[in-house]
Parts: sequence; structure tokens; C-alpha cells
Amino acid sequence: MMPMLLLEEKQSASNRTPRHINRNLIFNQIRIRQPISRADLARTSGLQRSTVSLIVEELLRERWIVEGLIGDAPRGRKPTGLVVNEKRKVLAVDVHPAQTTLAVADLSGRITGQKQLQLPSDPKKVIRAIVSEIKEIISEHADCSFEGIGMTVPGRFSHQLKKTVFAPNVGWPIAQIKSRVEQATGLQVVVDNVANACVLSEVWFGNTDEMHDIVLVNVSEGIGTGIFVNGGLVRGAGEMAGEFGHVQMDPNGIPCGCGSRGCWETLASNRAGLRYYKEITGESLTSINALLDLTENRDPHATEAIARMCRALGHGIHMIVTTLAPSEIVLVGEFTRVWTCAYSIICDELRRFPFTVLPRVRMATEPANARLRSGVALVMSEKLL
Repeated sequence: MMPMLLLEEKQSASNRTPRHINRNLIFNQIRIRQPISRADLARTSGLQRSTVSLIVEELLRERWIVEGLIGDAPRGRKPTGLVVNEKRKVLAVDVHPAQTTLAVADLSGRITGQKQLQLPSDPKKVIRAIVSEIKEIISEHADCSFEGIGMTVPGRFSHQLKKTVFAPNVGWPIAQIKSRVEQATGLQVVVDNVANACVLSEVWFGNTDEMHDIVLVNVSEGIGTGIFVNGGLVRGAGEMAGEFGHVQMDPNGIPCGCGSRGCWETLASNRAGLRYYKEITGESLTSINALLDLTENRDPHATEAIARMCRALGHGIHMIVTTLAPSEIVLVGEFTRVWTCAYSIICDELRRFPFTVLPRVRMATEPANARLRSGVALVMSEKLL
């Protein structure tokens, strides 16, 4: 069983499962503080040295961690540092409707290499292209041991049916992707909605512990939310919990990919930002990054388009805060490149409504790699079960 912080338990010893909890605690202390000596590990974990020693030997034997020297002692031999085994890797695959990013990461969530794949226009060739790229990356890292493939998708994945069941913005057979990749690689593939995966990643790698209630809002071609409450993900009936992006905000709005009109994502997604720019200027941009480039260069039309997008984000987040009252709202997406401006607009929008307490609003930890690091969190969570 792979060591990881239990999402259903507190990060401390328990009379019910002390060995399991302590093992996870020790591994996480090593991951966060590496390199760390056994003596320092006992101090930071609060566990007895004998307990730490037994767990460390177990983790070393199973090759989750390795030893190395960390410095000079005042006298005697140098202390031995413990670090996460860099040879054990996860392949993270972040799937978008038109492109896919693939990355090799270690168990600490550090990205050691990545590629971006533009997907074929022919829907029948998309999965074949993704599989081919995955196999090529694995062959290029023949000296590494891959624990599995963590895949984030722009839709809802049913763990009971083992396929994607709701992906209105995807025009190719995404439901088959898990089985096809597993058959081609022989590796375990763990798939989930990108927002669910990102909120797990925030608990595992980020600035949030597992006892806080968090809603993560992923802003991309559409909008998805991951809900982490009382130490676990909220999935709901049919695993459809969190589809706030398809709550209707404007009954007379533009058509949405789900079949409705005026859904939140039609007003606040990347595609909405590009549409606002075209409405203002009459010109089309090819990507959200092109719009953000103009915004960073203080183009007034791009700035106004992003402002409209962020006001709509704030309006929708008000709906989430009113409904769930989370401790934190965490935002993921390319728009966080202009976070200072975006944050101000979103918070101004939230303040327009009466609240007893406003949640903390922040962008994800290491926002540039948030989606890829979430693939690592998916694999590690699955290995724990």
C-alpha cells in the first residue's frame, strides 16, 4: 500500500488505525521537508523515535524513499537524509477538447518533463494519438518506474461505469479513453473530472489541510467545480455533484453545449472571454492566452473582456458561497496569469451581495502546473485504497 495522507482522517495518530495513519504522516513529512534526518522527522511528526524508525525502514524497503547525506554534524558521522524516491514516477495527462498536455512527475508533484499534443480533427483518431504519445513518453523514461497514469478530463467520470458520462464540450469518444490507454500500456489509469482532481491536489500538495471545506473552480473551455467537504470529495448521485457551470444564469442567453441556454460557463469561461473581445472589437483571437497577452500589455479592449469574464465568475461564485459556505474558494485556469486584476474584480462582485462571512478566495498552488500535479494526486489516492 502506498503511503499518503488519508483524506478521511486527521493527520495524527489514531487508536483505530495507528500504523496506517502514522505511515502516511511520516511519508508526508519526508515529502514536504526532504531531505530530513530521522531525528528531525521524529521532532516534526511528534511520534516516538522507535515508531519513526520502524516506518522509515518499511518505506525504505518498499523503495518509496531513499537515503542520502544532508550535511556535516558538529562531531561524529554525517546525518542521513531521507528523500522521496525520484525513480518512481507518475504520468499525468490533462485532456482538453482540442489538445492534451502530458507530463512526467515524481511523487512530490515535481514536473520533470512535459509535452503538448494538438488533437487530430478526425474524432476517430484522437484516442489513438493520445495513446501513441503516452507510449512514446514511457519508452523515453525506461529507467523509471511508473506507478500509474493520472488523467484529468473535462467532464464527469463515473467510477462505477469506468467511463466519462458527461462531457458536453468534447466532440470525440472520450468515454473510451481509460480502457484504451490501460490496454495499450498495461498501467493503471486513474481518471477524474479535472476540478475534482485539482481539489485533491490542493489538499495533497497545496496550502490547505484536509479538514477545511473547499470548492475549487476550474475555468477553461467550460467551468467545473470540485467540492471537498468534511475530509472527502462530494460526488453526489451519478457522480454529478459540482456541475455549477451548467446552472442557468441567463434564460435568454446563448446556447450551451449541455443543451440549455445561458449557463454560467457561457458567461465566465475562456470561450466567454474570447467572445466578449470579439463583441468589443469585431476581431477574433485564437486562444485565451492571446487575450491574456493583450491584457498584460494593457490593451483596453482585452482588459474589458477579461473584466466581463471575471464579473461573471464572481456572480457565479456568489451562488456557490450562498449554497455551500466553504472556507475557501480556489481558482484554477489560464486567467490567473492576471490574478491581481481578476481577484479584485471577483471580490468586488462578491461584496455586492450580503454575507455573514466571505470565504478566502485564492488561486491554486503553483497555478501553472495545477492540472498536471492533480494527475499525481489521483494516482496516489487510488494507490491508497
